[in-house]
Amino acid sequence: MRYHVRRTDKEITDEAVMKKMLKSAKYVTIAMSLDDRPYLVSLSHGYDEDRNSIYFHCAREGKKLDYMRSNSTVWGQALLDLGYSEGACTHIFASVHFQGKVTLLEGLDEKRRAMECMMRHLDGDPEPMISRLTSDRLNGTAMGRIDIEYMSGKKSDEVTL
Repeated sequence: MRYHVRRTDKEITDEAVMKKMLKSAKYVTIAMSLDDRPYLVSLSHGYDEDRNSIYFHCAREGKKLDYMRSNSTVWGQALLDLGYSEGACTHIFASVHFQGKVTLLEGLDEKRRAMECMMRHLDGDPEPMISRLTSDRLNGTAMGRIDIEYMSGKKSDEVTL
């Protein structure tokens, strides 16, 4: 089921703008469900525009992976929060919401691609870290990819993207 944005004057309809937000956001927050129990977690990430996918890493065991293994569908949000506007009774923001499917990565080639994507997304000088990536380090980390199936966006009038 798809819902529409009630405030169409705030809707972001340009997919390129939504992708730009996913590339620039410092983190994404994803919601998951297991046996009708919700779970919400924020992730550092890397956005791969070519695949329209979000990469993340985490511990090899834990609640997040249990939820993802049980139900691979997630809902997420990237938020640009510019704060409350004093005296105007409004909040200045832009957000992208997305739905996607999680795949937990197994192969070293895709893990390397994921980690390089994350390092380039998060670090101003990623090449020294990328050069230190080893198979042992990649094998010791759980990594996942969220393939985005749907996106919608919304922003306040004051935000220019």
